[in-house]
Amino acid sequence: MQQSKSSPIIFILSIDTEEEWDWSGAFPQHNADVNNVSLLPSFHKHLDSLGLRPTYLVDYAVADCPTSASTMREIIAKENCEIGAHLHPWCNPPYFGPATDESSHVVNLPKEHVSQKLNVLMQRIEEQFSVKAKSFRTGRWGIDSTVIKLLADAGITVDSSVYPFYRNDYFSCIGAPPLPYWPDLESPLETSSQRDLFELPVTVGFNRPNFSMWNDIHSKFASPPYSWTRFNGIAWHTNFLRKQYLCPELSAPKDMLSLCETVIDKAYPVLHMYMHSSSLLDNNNSLLGNRNAYEFICESISEVVTTLSKKYELDFCTLSEAAIKLQQQTEQESK
Repeated sequence: MQQSKSSPIIFILSIDTEEEWDWSGAFPQHNADVNNVSLLPSFHKHLDSLGLRPTYLVDYAVADCPTSASTMREIIAKENCEIGAHLHPWCNPPYFGPATDESSHVVNLPKEHVSQKLNVLMQRIEEQFSVKAKSFRTGRWGIDSTVIKLLADAGITVDSSVYPFYRNDYFSCIGAPPLPYWPDLESPLETSSQRDLFELPVTVGFNRPNFSMWNDIHSKFASPPYSWTRFNGIAWHTNFLRKQYLCPELSAPKDMLSLCETVIDKAYPVLHMYMHSSSLLDNNNSLLGNRNAYEFICESISEVVTTLSKKYELDFCTLSEAAIKLQQQTEQESK
């Protein structure tokens, strides 16, 4: 799927709307802090001033807290956003034991555990916000056949759990299409002919156009026996090779804009920015090490959106709105 030169570029902002905690510490299970949600009304007003139509992927901790749920209802009443679902296994009942790094990844849980947790989450979102979530993202990313089939059965029509060019000890998204696609429910990193659930990855890449090749090189130098060379660090500082994320927590505005220009040149039909609501609070989780996190993120998003808007026609969409438009484009291209 590539962008037509006459078509506007779809721009999405998806926000994992969740509890805050020190990501280097233990996973919060009960009575998680959701103070960051109090910043969302003013943040949403700022996004609206830019024309953005954010998708709030809400987890159980936010949906279950009376105060944060009330705040989210105020935002929903503006009718310029979408409420989706975000599954954090550690703070989403029912509980099946202490939360560990392994069990924090949805793909590592038994099917029955995922099914029960997903049902509770979907029900709580519907009870609190009078909406049935249609979009979804796993906590800590990753998708497999078990999870994606459960999503389809739950009525989810748009997933955004694929993190392009990423792998860890528990799952890999290497080889998945970086562009929106219809995933194979038996093998979600591959395309298929099913038309029940659409995959809409976030925008990740490099400052050089052959993403797959440069990801192979970047990955080889990230671990032994080549990591001793510190090639990736040298390549970053010299601007020879940079892995870039359309995320204000991970990349500075100049790198996000560089990534956008690269993927636009590659005819991407969509730019998908992503972030965590918890990053609006000053904390130690941002890789950019910034203070005054709220102002920093607002300014970063503003710089990216206003700079792109001066050069390109942007179509601001929620996840579900974008999925529908992208599907229509695909159908038109196939005729």
